Amino acid sequence: MAPQKAIETIGRTLTQQYERWQPKARYKISLDPTIDEVKKLCTTCRKYAKSERVLFHYNGHGVPKPTPNGEIWLYNKSYTQYIPLPIIDLDSWLQTPSIYVFDCSAAGLIVNAFIALQDYGTSSSGPSTRDCILLASCEAHETLPQSVEFPADVFTSCLTTPIKMALRWFCTRSLLHESLDYSLIDQIPGRQTDRKTLLGELNWIFTAVTDTIAWNVLPHDLFQRLFRQDLLVASLFRNFLLAERIMRSANCSPISYPMLPPTHQHHMWDAWDMAAEICLSQLPTLVEDPNAEFLPSPFFTEQLTAFELWLDHGSDYKKPPEQLPIVLQDGFLDMGPWAVDLALSVGIFPYVLKLLQTTTPELQQILVFIWTKILALDKVDLVKDRGHTYFIRFLDSVEAYPEQRAMAAFVLAVIVDGNRHGQEACIEVGLIDVCLKHLQGSSPNEAQTEPLFLQWICLCLGKLWEDFLEAQMIGLQADSHAILAPLLSEPQPEVRAAAIFALGTLLDVGFDSSRDGLGDEDYDDEKIRAEADIIKTLLTAVSDGSPLVRAEVAVALSRFAFGHNKHLKSVAIAYSKPQSNSLCSLPSFVVKGSGSGYTTPTHYMPHGSIVPSVAPLLRVDSQTMARDGRVSTSSPLATSGIMHGSPLSDDSSQHSDSGALNDCVSHGVINHATRRPLDNALYSQCVLAMCTLAKDPSPRVSRLGRRVLSIIGIEQVVAKSVKSSSRPGESTTATSLAGLGRSSSWFELNGGGRLPLAFRTPPVSPPRPSYLTGMRRVCSLEFRPHLMNSPDSGLADPLLGSAGVSERSFLPQSTIYSWSCGHFSKPLLTAMDDSEDIIARREEREKVALDHIVKCQHSSVSELQKNQIASWDTKFETGTKTALLQPFSPVVIASDENERIRVWNYEEATQLNSFDNHDYPDNRGVSKLCLVNELDENLLLVGSNDGNIRIWRDYTSRGQQKLVTAFASIQGHRPGVRSVNAVVDWQQQSGYLFASGEISSIMAWDLDKEQLVNTIPLESDSSISALAVSQVHGGQFAAGFVDGYVRLYDIRTPEMLVCATRPPSQQVERIVGISFQPGLEPAKLVSASKAGKIHCIDMRLTKDAYLAIDAHRGSLTAVAVHRHAPLIASGSAKQLIKFFNLEGHPLGTIRYYPTFMAQKIGAVSCLNFHPYQVMLAAGAADACVSIYADEVSPSK
Repeated sequence: MAPQKAIETIGRTLTQQYERWQPKARYKISLDPTIDEVKKLCTTCRKYAKSERVLFHYNGHGVPKPTPNGEIWLYNKSYTQYIPLPIIDLDSWLQTPSIYVFDCSAAGLIVNAFIALQDYGTSSSGPSTRDCILLASCEAHETLPQSVEFPADVFTSCLTTPIKMALRWFCTRSLLHESLDYSLIDQIPGRQTDRKTLLGELNWIFTAVTDTIAWNVLPHDLFQRLFRQDLLVASLFRNFLLAERIMRSANCSPISYPMLPPTHQHHMWDAWDMAAEICLSQLPTLVEDPNAEFLPSPFFTEQLTAFELWLDHGSDYKKPPEQLPIVLQDGFLDMGPWAVDLALSVGIFPYVLKLLQTTTPELQQILVFIWTKILALDKVDLVKDRGHTYFIRFLDSVEAYPEQRAMAAFVLAVIVDGNRHGQEACIEVGLIDVCLKHLQGSSPNEAQTEPLFLQWICLCLGKLWEDFLEAQMIGLQADSHAILAPLLSEPQPEVRAAAIFALGTLLDVGFDSSRDGLGDEDYDDEKIRAEADIIKTLLTAVSDGSPLVRAEVAVALSRFAFGHNKHLKSVAIAYSKPQSNSLCSLPSFVVKGSGSGYTTPTHYMPHGSIVPSVAPLLRVDSQTMARDGRVSTSSPLATSGIMHGSPLSDDSSQHSDSGALNDCVSHGVINHATRRPLDNALYSQCVLAMCTLAKDPSPRVSRLGRRVLSIIGIEQVVAKSVKSSSRPGESTTATSLAGLGRSSSWFELNGGGRLPLAFRTPPVSPPRPSYLTGMRRVCSLEFRPHLMNSPDSGLADPLLGSAGVSERSFLPQSTIYSWSCGHFSKPLLTAMDDSEDIIARREEREKVALDHIVKCQHSSVSELQKNQIASWDTKFETGTKTALLQPFSPVVIASDENERIRVWNYEEATQLNSFDNHDYPDNRGVSKLCLVNELDENLLLVGSNDGNIRIWRDYTSRGQQKLVTAFASIQGHRPGVRSVNAVVDWQQQSGYLFASGEISSIMAWDLDKEQLVNTIPLESDSSISALAVSQVHGGQFAAGFVDGYVRLYDIRTPEMLVCATRPPSQQVERIVGISFQPGLEPAKLVSASKAGKIHCIDMRLTKDAYLAIDAHRGSLTAVAVHRHAPLIASGSAKQLIKFFNLEGHPLGTIRYYPTFMAQKIGAVSCLNFHPYQVMLAAGAADACVSIYADEVSPSK
């Protein structure tokens, strides 16, 4: 071939080879050019490329080596001599970004000169912003190989035809080198882009191997820059890894800038060699017979197997799997945020973005999962790629499971969160109608819809119309508030909270900066009616059992208060004015009027009291009260200086929040006073609801409630300081509960965590489920208030516009959305099972309990009154009110009238913990202590006399107690009664808490649902003074009344009331204690009256008590019946404890003897038997707790 023709062929071939890697690029060749030609070529390419990368490939074969200064050789115009071209000139013509390929001997000299040029530019003009990449065939001292084994331009061949070069080089070292005709390598059938062909399969494997090597060896940032940002650069660097492997075998070391670590000996090359050999073994057959079937390599299957093994045993503490770039799959992404981060580092993003165009059902589900995991870690704008339409279609598909559609709703919620462009795009394609359609389809008559799906449909709607007037109008016109309202009865608190969030964001607060001049005067009657309906719906949830829900109600009401602050403020002022014969006022508040003074109320409003002078304003009947929640609680507001989750240290800072708000109100920042008013009665109910929330038993909810009151101009009166400025484990929740901030339910979602605990030896308790086993909503009370802007919230900060930001800062922010996002950061593909240790401990405790029960049933109870094993001075100022023995550890818990709780180890005689049940200054005393989940890590349920329930965990560790949840179990009480005097009891089998007192009903709360499930009306005017649940029959409980009546209830029956009886007596005797007798008899009770009589009653024989015991004379204060032993204990104010069996025979007495060595007991205030041992804890008015045991046995 003539020299001129040969050089033209080389140039043309090189162009064709590059076109395979980047077919859309424009290529120009310059054969034996002069300096002027090169300059013109470079400047022209940069002109057309603009800001794109330019490739400069230098084939320096046949010209001298580069000079030590890094100059390459070109020709003069007459081709009579070589002319050096400095790298600095070339760089100035080509500019940046660029990539250079130098294929010549001593090419490292050029790289060295370029690095020196870069270093000089950096030192003289600051950090370099030039984006230049260099690939050189060998180091400065090396000469290119001149062997028949390699082509002359071996480096260029590796970069442009890697598969052929790799196979040629491999064949010389393979067992195939004798049997394979090398010329067949040039005839490999297929296309590089068709994986079903031999060439496509080899290309796919080669890409996977080189990607894997680079990902495992290169630093993360360098991998992203070279292998994931530019298609041509990524291809060249993959092929560069091959060049390094091949040329190092010929004692040449290709180099690059940026410099790469050595990769030629990476063990993944062995996997390539094996796959290549398997494919090459089929090559002769495939070339000879074009119709022959190609058998794919097992390479990917083998790598998948290795990856699945890693999935079974890997974790974030171990080295990432090397096969990740090859077989990245959803199982890996489900391992946590660290796995998603690794997946993004591999470069999954552009591929899953491109795959959003797919219509394959199987792939669609995987893509939704992958995008869910990505968006749970970071926020990505999918609207510009029309990605939102993909997820809306998937959300509306009936083929997908509800859990998968919940993921699609989550993705859409992230797309519209604080993103006006995303909100507008989703409205255009009808997302509101799609969401509402699925909510309407979840009627109670149908099979229950997946709660997670309902939750995220609501959250998606809430984010879609949040501060977006157009979307709010569409939602109101579609009657969305009426569609959302039934969800407030759903059994899952998360669904109810999400529905409240959607209703709250449907209220127009005026933060939409694109209102186009739509003023408040343009509100039509339809919108006014819709807004009123929303508020009425919100008011029904003020008394919800979940702090999660009530917190969202407070946030929603704050939006309403912001828009109607003038009208609400006027109602609040009316309440605050002294009434001549009225107790109606706002407790512990002052109303900041428009003038300079304060109007200070002097009384508080008791439950249920409706004063005639303000009756037209209130218009609230008893049914409304029960539905809309309590008018107020009997304890005034705490004066804690904590506002919206931020502990404030002093009184001045405490008022700064509301004071600043009111200043802004007076200076016109809040300019919604011209909004058309709603009905005054609705404003009245709102003010009462806000007061109720401000005194909520949940600290977070009460802080939010006080924040809402500050918006309408009500501030707290600092009547007296709280008991402690910082209660351990409570006010510091922002840090102490950081690891527990996200969860999905109190109870395990998989079956409710209800694991049967088989007690099979009669007469003992039946199986009892374990509630709150995983403690999954330990922060439904105090989920992190800083979650919205925290780096670990799982989402980027909302993209808020400038309008309304200053006003928005006054409103408490919802946390249900960010809190719910945490669900998708956790593993979704594997069930959360109890660990083996937990199951083993549970089984061990079952065995211990059964052994003790058998002993209890045959106990003679002869030594109990003689054997005082411990005496504990609790140092309670007001004496001991309640006491409780733990079942499997030597621990006794006691409380006093001030609701101080202390925990004591009676074997070691050491106090384990001491803490306040709450920080409110007005204490009502503790009426009941119960254990939830006796066989597991139990929780302490504390019932206060005002009906408030608080549940604690980790209460035996000093300063580590955490408040799990809190709610008011009593709503309202009888007119004229100032104290509720609540009585409560917990039933493990049913998961129900029963509560009553000075009210006309019994409340049944399902703690699984955190919901009031039954209100049982009382047939008499008398109040309940004692309450006890059956430990055998779920749903059955007994109540003792002030008038001496005893009634048996069963919520499983339609009538609820099973039977009633009153022991014969000459006078009305208040029941002070009631309990079921041990054994399986469902209707045998023990009741004790204040007059001192104990009655054993068989409720099936309602005419008379079958046994009456004259235990004490007019001074009985406490009674206890053992759960399994035939044993009754009664206590007297006369420093006396008596024991009886179920036949009424006295078994012994503990009394006060004024001798030095005798047992000393005070006036007995409470008695509590150990559930599985014959052991009694007795609390006295002198603050002493004594423990008696029939026999001393080691606790386990």
